[in-house]
Amino acid sequence: MLFGAMKVSELLLPHYDDEVKNTRRILQVVPEEKFGWKPHEKSMTLGRLAAHVGDLPNFLTTIIQTDQMELTTAGIKPFQPTTRTELLKGFEQRAVEARKAIADSSDEYLAKRWSLTFKGREVFAGVRTLLLQTTICHQVHHRAQLTVYLRLNDVVFPGVYGPSADEMKAFA
Repeated sequence: MLFGAMKVSELLLPHYDDEVKNTRRILQVVPEEKFGWKPHEKSMTLGRLAAHVGDLPNFLTTIIQTDQMELTTAGIKPFQPTTRTELLKGFEQRAVEARKAIADSSDEYLAKRWSLTFKGREVFAGVRTLLLQTTICHQVHHRAQLTVYLRLNDVVFPGVYGPSADEMKAFA
């Protein structure tokens, strides 16, 4: 089917679904006893990074359900799971809500502008279609950081776009 004949959501959802599956597989091995660990004083803790990865689908929903967001007045409560079970449950809920928001959105609506501001200054803005793609990439970026944290803690984790180093043993 040609690009022009498909809805934006029909193009975006298969990519989103793959990334949700890949993210779930990584979050499933996050060791809750290491939530407080961090590789550097300037870094997030492993638990905070995992929570950010698990919370990012909520940002997709926000982009779709609002016209803009001012960070200083949004009243955002950070996702702070204390167990892997809470992390996975929160991620699953957010992922389902985001998928539904994407699926229910028209091309015309997704072509409208959205903006994120901080103290009135625009920090992230553009057409929703592109912002959704960027946000999915943002989740992939932080998921990749999370795999480095896991590797530094000797946690065995599954491959994402191919076998992980742990899985390569099967190919030897």
